[in-house]
Amino acid sequence: MTDYTQFLPEHEVQHIGKYELYVEVYKGNQALTTKTMGTSPPLLFVHGAYTGSWMWSKYIPHFVELGWTCYAMNLRSHYRSRVMDMTQITVEDYLDDIREVLSLLGEPPILVGFSMGGILSQKIAETAELAGLIIIDTSISKEVHDALPYPETDRIQPGIIMPAPLREENETIDETVEDIDFQRHYLQMESAKAFRTFSALCGAKGISIDGNLITCPSLVIKAVLSEDEHQRGQFTAKQLGASYAGLWDTTHTGLLVGQRYKEAVNLILEWLNRHYQ
Repeated sequence: MTDYTQFLPEHEVQHIGKYELYVEVYKGNQALTTKTMGTSPPLLFVHGAYTGSWMWSKYIPHFVELGWTCYAMNLRSHYRSRVMDMTQITVEDYLDDIREVLSLLGEPPILVGFSMGGILSQKIAETAELAGLIIIDTSISKEVHDALPYPETDRIQPGIIMPAPLREENETIDETVEDIDFQRHYLQMESAKAFRTFSALCGAKGISIDGNLITCPSLVIKAVLSEDEHQRGQFTAKQLGASYAGLWDTTHTGLLVGQRYKEAVNLILEWLNRHYQ
């Protein structure tokens, strides 16, 4: 197994709040930061369900090398944050975790959320002062689900927790066996209470997002395997008034740790250069 966390640059670690939220702090290349970045905001990365900051291991070196300071947080009971009773954790708890990290940054960041972290980031963006919002293959909002619902046949019934996803040791269209083994090494159980709130696949109505309250520059990136998914990505971007990029023939996790992850990184870097330099 290739553990991509071993290739991360040197960084600081903070343990924040009573739940000891584990936050990794990567300072941007100082020469570039001073010369070309000016006062560009930091990036705050919010992981998805079952995962943690390790899921950003391929992304972070590219941003740090180009001068961006990166904060990669872990929600309560994820990765190296304090272990909690996962049967009791709610979406509101996760939102509180993000708010707590935001309160300690000292300046409004660009919030980068993946999957569950994407819908949480959208909700945070309704009220928090942010420099920008980037969501990657986000869980869809209630409004997007109402516009293009998932088929009833795809629904699942969660128990008291959501067990870690089973990943077969087979390549996907954009993930090698090593990419999958890396994820299998770290994947963990997830809160079923949270899933019942945000996941349409669990029969939830979903989290409602008021795009009119989100005024910062925004970018939506979507893994696309079907026309329906492409349209959901477009609906999400329209709801947020965001730029949109759909990457065809990519998978949900492949966007972060697959062989084509750099395409998403380049899209983000191009968008950052347009808005913040």
